[in-house]
Amino acid sequence: MVFVIIMAILAIIAMFICILKFPSIKIKGFTIDSFYLPILFVAILFLILPLFDKNGYFNVLTSNSSINPLKILVLFTCVSMLSIALDEAGFFKYIATIFIKKFNSSQYKLFIILYVLISVLTIFTSNDIVILTFTPFILYFSKRGKINPIPFLVMEFVAANTYSMLLSIGNPTNIYLASIFNISFFDYFIKMIIPTILVGVSSFIALILMFRKSLNKKIEVFDIENASISNKPLCIISAIHLFLTTILLAISSYINIEMWAICLSFACSLLLILIVYTIKTRKSKFLKSTIKRIPFSLIPFVLSMFTIIYTLDSYNVFKYIYDFFSSISNDKTEPILYLITSTLSCNIMNNIPMTLAYGSILEYTNNVNLIYATIIGSNIGAILTPVGALAGIMWLRILKINDVDYSFLKFMKNGLILTIVLIISGAIALLII
Repeated sequence: MVFVIIMAILAIIAMFICILKFPSIKIKGFTIDSFYLPILFVAILFLILPLFDKNGYFNVLTSNSSINPLKILVLFTCVSMLSIALDEAGFFKYIATIFIKKFNSSQYKLFIILYVLISVLTIFTSNDIVILTFTPFILYFSKRGKINPIPFLVMEFVAANTYSMLLSIGNPTNIYLASIFNISFFDYFIKMIIPTILVGVSSFIALILMFRKSLNKKIEVFDIENASISNKPLCIISAIHLFLTTILLAISSYINIEMWAICLSFACSLLLILIVYTIKTRKSKFLKSTIKRIPFSLIPFVLSMFTIIYTLDSYNVFKYIYDFFSSISNDKTEPILYLITSTLSCNIMNNIPMTLAYGSILEYTNNVNLIYATIIGSNIGAILTPVGALAGIMWLRILKINDVDYSFLKFMKNGLILTIVLIISGAIALLII
């Protein structure tokens, strides 16, 4: 057991070294993400060595159960594709430009309208996609308007990582925990309304207070180009696919169709339409751009982490952790304990590995609020430090490329204040629900 724990810790440490020092590597002209390579190496090592029951492991991977990680990956990948296609059509930029042109008389108005817009889009798409889409756009209009981009960038990151809690498809961590514990789309939504509102409102108030001096400055010149939807037919088709997917996910438990199957069906439908469009128009840019942005790196990452977590679980590591948590808390304080520890653990091992680990810890409890506490932690944990979520690393990388002075330490300084506020509001929400 000691060997397994040491190797798991070393894999996590090596993952962070890869993220911070060399996030991507080139092999024969191909660029690949490096963050999952140490995890993959250790997972293969565990599979080769006689450390656990391999039959049980492969039975889970091939089972028709909710804990099958392949189903969860299909669900997340397909939802990501639908959102990416909509973004590639120019929908997000077009909507943002309309609102910015209308509410650019003051920084406060601009800040509020962007906060609302980003929050709404995050709910129905994905936090990572919204962050990676809006960041270059915020940098663009801040430069044209000669305003400080930091308040808007931090606001975007916080809004995307708080309102992503409302629906189970908003974050891969939500998808994983909701799936393995058979929480329906609708039940999840009803339970997470209060936590999302409390955390969202408190984050907005904290952001306004934090950046009030900067936002008080007048906008002297503000002129940005009109944006248009680059491909109206594909935009409409992508929007319809995403809308119908969301509706069917909401009623999936009533029509007895698994969520991963719904997402896969609509993703395949959209992919087929894009292929036909490419053949007819001989324009492959839209299809290539959409496929290129799908986060395929998460597939080996999640499967490798699942292997490591499964190995640790076979030695009852997570049972010991559960027993320890139970010994230092009671029914009222236990959800708050899970909220705090999951939030902090995101910044020790990243939010996806944390979620997989806590998924194994939560197998020993019947208290559903512990699951929701962990879901909240997996979302707001990304706000404390950049390593809390992969999107945080990519976000800082974009800022560095664009010469924006927002270091790791500045991220932590603001992140610590915001995280304390969000943990308090999240704890209050858990006591209510």
